[in-house]
Order: sequence, then C-alpha cells, then structure tokens
Amino acid sequence: MSPAHVEERAIPRQGLGPAIETDRLAKHYGRTMALDGLTMQVGRGRVFGFLGPNGAGKTTAVKLLLGLARPTAGSARLLGAPIGDRATRARVGYLPELFRYQSWLTARDVLGLHADLAGLSPADRPTAIDDALATVGLADRGSDRVGTFSKGMQQRLGLGVALLGRPELVFLDEPTSALDPVGRQDVRAIIHDLRERGTTVFLNSHLLTEVERVCDEVAIVDRGRVVESGPLADLLGDATVRIRTSGERGTVHPVLAPFGVVSDDPPWTVVRGCPLDRVPELVAALVAVGAPIHGVEAGRETLEERFLDLLGHRERGASGEEAR
Repeated sequence: MSPAHVEERAIPRQGLGPAIETDRLAKHYGRTMALDGLTMQVGRGRVFGFLGPNGAGKTTAVKLLLGLARPTAGSARLLGAPIGDRATRARVGYLPELFRYQSWLTARDVLGLHADLAGLSPADRPTAIDDALATVGLADRGSDRVGTFSKGMQQRLGLGVALLGRPELVFLDEPTSALDPVGRQDVRAIIHDLRERGTTVFLNSHLLTEVERVCDEVAIVDRGRVVESGPLADLLGDATVRIRTSGERGTVHPVLAPFGVVSDDPPWTVVRGCPLDRVPELVAALVAVGAPIHGVEAGRETLEERFLDLLGHRERGASGEEAR
C-alpha cells in the first residue's frame, strides 16, 4: 500500500479552541464505573495517543465523545461543540476496532454508503471515494467485493471510510492491528499526512511502539482517570542508562544514586533520569570503585517502560503477581 500524496487543505491551527476537551466526564453502568471524571484536552492538528490497560475506560470515552453513549456526569466538547452535535459529526471520522462490511458489497459500494451517511453531495462523492481508495492503497481494488479481501485489506478499507470527506478530527481505534509491518509503516505515513494538513488524530492502540513513533502527545488512563498526560518527549523524560556489572549491589547502588533513580532489571542495573552527557562520568565512577562493567546502554525510557511504571505493572509482573 503506497499512500497517495494528499492535497493540502489549509486549516488554521491558531486561534481555535481544543479539538477535544473533557471536564470530569463520567459513565456508570449500574454499580460499574466505566469512566470516572476524565479531564483532558487535545489540541488542533495533533496526533494524540490514548493509552491504558483493558478495562481502563478507553472505549467508553470514545463512545461518549462520538455521541454513541450518554455521560452520567461531566461534559465534553468536540471541535468547539457539545458532544452529540449533529453538524459536528459530519466533520469527524471514525475507525472502530471491530467492524464488518457485507461481503457482497464492493469497496466502492461501502465507501458510497458511508459518503451518503456523511452527507457528502452527489457531485463530491466520486472524488471523495477515489481519494479515500488511493490514500489507503486500494485504488485498483475499488470494484472488488469485500468478501475477496484479506483481513488487512478490510482494515485499510475501514481506514478509508474514516477518512472520507477529509474530516477535521479522526478517531482511530487499533488502526494497525491487522496489518503487516509494511502496512503499519504506510499507516504511519497516512497519519503523518493528516497531521501536515491540520487534521487532529485521536489514536487508541495497544502497540506502544507504534504510538511512540507517530504521536505528539499521549494520555495514559487507568480505572477511568488520566494518570499522566503531555507531550511525548516530556513524558519520557531524560535518558535511561542500563549497566551490566558483576559488582555487588551494595557497592554499585550508592555509586549510581547521584545520577538518577536506581533499580534492578536483572541482569541489568537501571538508572532513570540520567542525562546523556553524564554517562561517561557514571562509567568512571563505577571504574573507580572497581566494579567490572560488561555493558552499557543509554537512551530514553521507552513508552512501554513508562506505561508499566505509571500503572505499577512492572513490579507486579516481575514478582509473578496478577495485575488487578
């Protein structure tokens, strides 16, 4: 799939309010609290990653924002309008995690139906459909029936539906789940093009490496609340240094403590928050106390590591305890 070049559409980013804003948004199903006081903002033209474990409230939040469910409490706005506003829905695209199209329809039939539902004028529909097919790499399969498509091709078709009419805000729920590495790379290119033309992308994904590659900002939610949010660079912080040494922990830890937060991830000793320019100093300090050094790795903490730290899963996983 080779993403077509998408013609730029000027969308002013300055002077507009957030694309998404929520204020203590909550949803209860009987005694079950699916979402508890969600408060966040997503700026215009940003790629925003929405992350959390199963049951954290991610899907509930998306349903509320799209007007597919009603909140129990709190409020939210999309593109400056209250959630559920019909006119605003026409400016929003959505790729659900689970979807299915009738096998006897062609790709053009599917896109034509959704173009009709989106209120695109008859004159605009052919161009919009051609644009969507080209963007997701299905330009030569538009007349083929969905029943002949692989799972990955159906995923691309779903993405094409979400991009019909060039929406200002796109919700993508696990957009690369059925794609091979080449397909995932192409989706990243599409998301990059969306950002360049000013489209806001709200991305749900359990593939944290994918999120780390494409998102400007992320929010990590647990039990219906945001536990951390902000620009990705700020969230990951300073470098993490991993050292393999056969030195005694009682000797090594005090030496490393001035450089950051020290923990063990056998066979590595990990120092978080150590600036890269202090790594030579750190190594020299270990050499000075006679600690044998077998390896040093320096780089930013990964999003997966930060995710597990915030949710407290790393320690539970290491001890074999079940995450609750």
